[in-house]
Amino acid sequence: MRDAVGVPAAATGAGLLGFGAFAFDAGFSIWVALACTAGIWALPGQIILIEMSVAGAPGIATVIAVMLTGARFLPMTLALMPLVRGERDAPLTVYGAAQLVAMTSWAWTMRRAPDMPREERLAYFIGFGSVCLAVSLVTTVIGYYLADLFPPLLSLGFVFLNPLYLVVLLVGEARTRLAAAALACGAVAGPLMHLVTPEWSILLTGLIGGTAAYIIQRLWKPRYV
Repeated sequence: MRDAVGVPAAATGAGLLGFGAFAFDAGFSIWVALACTAGIWALPGQIILIEMSVAGAPGIATVIAVMLTGARFLPMTLALMPLVRGERDAPLTVYGAAQLVAMTSWAWTMRRAPDMPREERLAYFIGFGSVCLAVSLVTTVIGYYLADLFPPLLSLGFVFLNPLYLVVLLVGEARTRLAAAALACGAVAGPLMHLVTPEWSILLTGLIGGTAAYIIQRLWKPRYV
């Protein structure tokens, strides 16, 4: 919890501050905005939910779109849970903890957990993630009720603070050439895919950049030890 209070929680909360303002501008109630943060807790999915709802998209299309934006959490969870789960941790506790997986909590715990005793890792992740989620809920409310004070560009800037923080965190933790190669593949694929198809650029960037990094790992595996 001490690790979460500060820059991680502030970066996460800043994005939800912008989301609260967006929800107000779109005509959502505060309760719907809070339900989005608590139930989705992923800015891309929450923003897509607002945009598609305002545009009058069918409900099933909206659900599928939000699910696609959250697909990245599956490999993240598969990588994190075996790292933090202890032999005595009940399955229900592990499933509950998985709901706290977010970009910031995942990246931070992946960095800290290997240096901790296994029996402390899951509790650490739950404490860290709970603080980030609590701050996200509070800042959603603040952004909602102060929306009139935020120019549109400022709200958008809040949304982008958390991804920028995550990029800085990942770059700082790229201690191996393989990690650096993975980041480089994504950095190159991102702008190129945006030029080709902005609507599908994020999904294609993950697919192409991740595949390229995997191929590099397989071809030059002896170098990345």
